[in-house]
Parts: sequence; structure tokens; C-alpha cells
Amino acid sequence: MERAEQLIQWFSDYPSCVIAFSGGVDSAVVARAAAESLGEKALAVTGVGPAVAQSELQIATEVAKQISIAHEFVQTHESELDAYRINDLRRCYHCKSELYGTLVRLAKERLFEVVVSGTNSDDLGDYRPGLQAASEHAVKHPLAELGYSKADVRALAQHWGLSVADKPASPCLASRIAYGVEVTPERLKRVELAEAWLAQHGLREFRVRVHQDELARLEVRFEDLERFFKEDVFRQAVCHELRRLGFNRVTIDLEGFCSGSLYQLTKRSL
Repeated sequence: MERAEQLIQWFSDYPSCVIAFSGGVDSAVVARAAAESLGEKALAVTGVGPAVAQSELQIATEVAKQISIAHEFVQTHESELDAYRINDLRRCYHCKSELYGTLVRLAKERLFEVVVSGTNSDDLGDYRPGLQAASEHAVKHPLAELGYSKADVRALAQHWGLSVADKPASPCLASRIAYGVEVTPERLKRVELAEAWLAQHGLREFRVRVHQDELARLEVRFEDLERFFKEDVFRQAVCHELRRLGFNRVTIDLEGFCSGSLYQLTKRSL
């Protein structure tokens, strides 16, 4: 496959690299190519903080094993930053700056040449303040540089037989908290537990959004909306579980699942 060879060849300009590795399809494809090109000179590193669900850490471990790439976890400390916790439109900048700064320091200590990310060309058109942080830390984006879209990346993942080829995007838990609502470990854990419960009860692509006064706004696929209106037992169980976790109110968004909806909502109000 030509695109696979091009991505593998991209790494030939570097003797070694550290990959910012979440275990999602983008970083998995980058790690797979790096491992083939650089072997033991490629290291996948996953940042660990309160906004990363335990299930995502487990997936990252499993994918790294599948790829046969060296893999480590590093603790990040964005939750200690006031600028991160206040949760304005620059939250992702502060988070990514902490992550990339940590990875760059690790790379320098271990004598790795470059830090790379899984940013693809589609990401460049979104509002992503984390890209500024990447630029400030000289992080490279092989997928974006080669012009690979999300569809291209999924095709590569399928080509390489990666287990996450069809994995839905799963941004950090902080992305579920409405701008202006403080990011706290308690809110992050509440979201993690609520989404884990919903996944166990059959939902696939969805979000539990947190608004002021601990209001939970559920975004689900249109095909799942019917369950909430026709299955009284299921709807009541959802409300009971989310209230048990600490939400005061539980609502469902009739517009359905939409990645990045909190930013779109904020942008409309500006």
C-alpha cells in the first residue's frame, strides 16, 4: 500500500522518535509506521492524568503490544494548573503544553531525536489550540505533513490489521465539561463512570456533557434515542445511575451525538 510505505519512509529522516501515544487510531498508525522504520529506536509514550479514562489506558497498552513497540506511561500535571482548571477556550492548549513539554524533556534525557503526534490533515481545519502547544515544542505531525485525512488513517489501520481501526474518537474526559465549569478530579471521575456504565448497557458513540449545577446532557446516536423514549426501565436506570454518581439533573440532547459540540455551543454564544 503506497500510503503505508510513504508514512514508514517519513521516519527515515530521523534516527529515533517518541510518539505521543493515546492508543487511538491516529497515534496507533503513527506508532506502527515508526516501529517498522525505527524498531527499538521508536518509543510510544502515553500521558496519564485525571482526564484520561482507565479504559483508554488499557487500550493503549493492548495496542502497543499488538504493534510490538516499546511503550511507557508518564504522569502529567495539567490538573495542577489554574489556567487549565478554569476551563476556558484555551484549556486544550495548557493540557497539550504540559504533555508535549513532558515528552520533549523525556526525549532529551533519553537522546531521542524528535517527538511526533497523531495529528492528521482534517485536524488542521478544527479549532485546536493544542496545535500551538505542539508548534512551541517542535512536535512533528507526519500524518498532517503527508496530507493524510482521517479516512486515510482508518484505511491504513485496516491495512495493518490494527484492533483500533474502527474505534470511535475518544477525546479526554475534560472535553465533556462545558467551558466555564471548573475541571475537577471529581467531575472527571463522574463522567468516566457514567460513560463506562452507558457503554456497558449497549451505547456506542455518545458523550456525557457536564454543565453548570451538575447537569448531565447526554448526546447519543439517533438510532439510540428510541431507547430513551420507549424503554422506560432503561431510561429510569440511566437517571438513577447518573444521579447516584452525583449529577443533579439528567437530560438528553435531541440533536444527537456531535463531537466538539461544547465548542460549537460556545461559539454560537460569542
